Amino acid sequence: MANVVVVGAQWGDEGKGKIVDWLSERADIVVRFQGGHNAGHTLVIDGVTYKLSLMPSGVVRPNKLGVIGNGVVIDPWALIDEIAKLKTQGIQVDRSRLRIAENATLILPLHRELDQLREAAAGTGKIGTTGRGIGPAYEDKVGRRAIRVQDLKNLDTLGPKVDRILVHHNALRRGLGQPEIVKDELMRQLVDVAPKILPYMDCTWDLLDRERRAGKRILFEGAQGVLLDVDHGTYPFVTSSNTVAAQAATGSGMGPGQIGYVLGIAKAYTTRVGSGPFPTELTDDIGERIGQRGHEFGTVTGRKRRCGWFDACLVRQVAKVAGIDGIALTKLDVLDGLDEIKVCIGYTLDGERIDRLPAGHNAQARVEPVYKTFEGWKGSTAGARSWSQLPAEAVKYVRTIEELIERPVTLLSTSPERNDTILVKDPFED
Repeated sequence: MANVVVVGAQWGDEGKGKIVDWLSERADIVVRFQGGHNAGHTLVIDGVTYKLSLMPSGVVRPNKLGVIGNGVVIDPWALIDEIAKLKTQGIQVDRSRLRIAENATLILPLHRELDQLREAAAGTGKIGTTGRGIGPAYEDKVGRRAIRVQDLKNLDTLGPKVDRILVHHNALRRGLGQPEIVKDELMRQLVDVAPKILPYMDCTWDLLDRERRAGKRILFEGAQGVLLDVDHGTYPFVTSSNTVAAQAATGSGMGPGQIGYVLGIAKAYTTRVGSGPFPTELTDDIGERIGQRGHEFGTVTGRKRRCGWFDACLVRQVAKVAGIDGIALTKLDVLDGLDEIKVCIGYTLDGERIDRLPAGHNAQARVEPVYKTFEGWKGSTAGARSWSQLPAEAVKYVRTIEELIERPVTLLSTSPERNDTILVKDPFED
């Protein structure tokens, strides 16, 4: 049995939450390995909608263990709020359902404030962050001054660590014309939140190793998408963590040899939130129609997503750098009823044909898509659970995408409902 990693194969918002939840029925443990509460996963189960940010998607299923790994940055107050909201929906989150890595970095109020101050100061040059403090928290982690979950266990020795982080942040705040952070107030906040978080703390790398050796199936849940990877994405309009499948090993404490199958999630079209290049973006009525039919608004921020045609050139590139074995194609039903559908098969850059997105953001902004045009379909794909229920033109569209991205479609999602999924290959059966 293979352990499976799920990553977004575009700019995030590909429908990972539903796919991870669908796969979690076959898994024993679901692990988040990067990002923070800037990620948003929407699950629709028996007509009930669950909106998750930090929590692993499998948490809504009984008898599944969710793990927040060391690669995640955790806002403890946001986590407490999310647990409380799930409780109102009948989901009781206790230690049997959730464990948090003792060496995970905490997002503090000062990180949120710095994130928002920087974005406001950047004006037209802003990155388009969610303002949740993700980037500044990762900066402190790399700068070796972060407060981690395990630090909450030893409050008597926390003072010098707070001093160290405040030396850095108060210097930044003075430069931005902001009042300094008062140490006593930050200490009070940490003392208050500690007993609410510590019951979930564990040595999760050891836990995962024991469960793996016991034969348990582990599902690794990525956040955002590979095109937002800090190394391989459309830099600088990216997130502050690595979103490729290799991060599942680093961000959980399991060796890369324990990853069996990498499943990439891609929409049948493309969306993006925030700033940055988007070669196939549609700013016409078709783009508006796709956005309305696909309910393309951010789970976390509510921001309207930019919409465009499927970019096979980009997804093929992502499949290579992320080590994707197969694709779960989502939201095919959003394209129902269009007279024609286009797919980007390459680009031109300053008049020259290229087959990849260049690394420089100035060049990325200048590329022009080269399209292949398909006949649309009039029949409905919504709710289909077998290939025979799909219009012939829709099947042709999916098969051509497989050829263009050089990866098979192993799952096809035809609605937000968990069971409206066509399974071609079970990723857990390696």
